[in-house]
Amino acid sequence: MQNLRINDYLRQHIRTVPDWPVPGVQFRDITPLLQNPKVFRVLIDAFVHRYMDSALRPDVVAGLDARGFILGAVVAYELNIGFVPIRKKGKLPFTTVAETYELEYGSATVELHADAVKPGDRVLLIDDLIATGGTMMAGRKLLERLGATVMEGAAIVDLPELGGSERLKDSGLPLFTLVDFAGH
Repeated sequence: MQNLRINDYLRQHIRTVPDWPVPGVQFRDITPLLQNPKVFRVLIDAFVHRYMDSALRPDVVAGLDARGFILGAVVAYELNIGFVPIRKKGKLPFTTVAETYELEYGSATVELHADAVKPGDRVLLIDDLIATGGTMMAGRKLLERLGATVMEGAAIVDLPELGGSERLKDSGLPLFTLVDFAGH
């Protein structure tokens, strides 16, 4: 990793899959980041070192279905705090709260256990990628409905031309991302 910024190092390990899942889409595949133990450690450490700072330290990490579970659980473990999953509708077994949001074609719903967070909890909301921002916005609304404060949204990749990061920032949510693919 000599003389490479962490962002550039991680970017080198993100695979671009053209025309997936539909023609014209350049899919940013983060699985190579997870497959190599050294790269995975650099990735997780970038988040952990940021959130070890007392000013940014959350009480709990919430991960968005499904890749946010991978990152969020490991970051929560390293910070010695709890982890809560925000799942697609119908996947959680206990009493839930739900939020429906718009997709490019249709809508989707995410759910959170009603006892996942307590009023006043400071939550780090994490996912692998920010595209339109809909999933992260819905997750934030669920957490806030339960009285928590989402102190920051975090992701590995930002796709700024899709407008999600701007939308989230305009709503007042601070964002931390490691790699952006602007203009792609």
